[in-house]
Amino acid sequence: MARVLLFGRLSDVAGWRERTLDAGAGSIAAIRALLAAEDADLGEALVAPGVQVAVDQAIVRGDLVLSAASEVAFLPPMSGG
Repeated sequence: MARVLLFGRLSDVAGWRERTLDAGAGSIAAIRALLAAEDADLGEALVAPGVQVAVDQAIVRGDLVLSAASEVAFLPPMSGG
């Protein structure tokens, strides 16, 4: 079962911060698609410019096949100052 975390604005849009998904969602793209099918607003937010994905606490680019024990975090755009 993959653990999915949402931070910042993404958790506000979804109405949740942490959730466990069936391991059948075997990639980042599959998780995005599953979440988008459940909540169109969240689906749009997850593909917005600047949103990053971390798998097991490491930022990743592109799609990635996940293990059943993966932790996937979606991070909103960050601003510094």
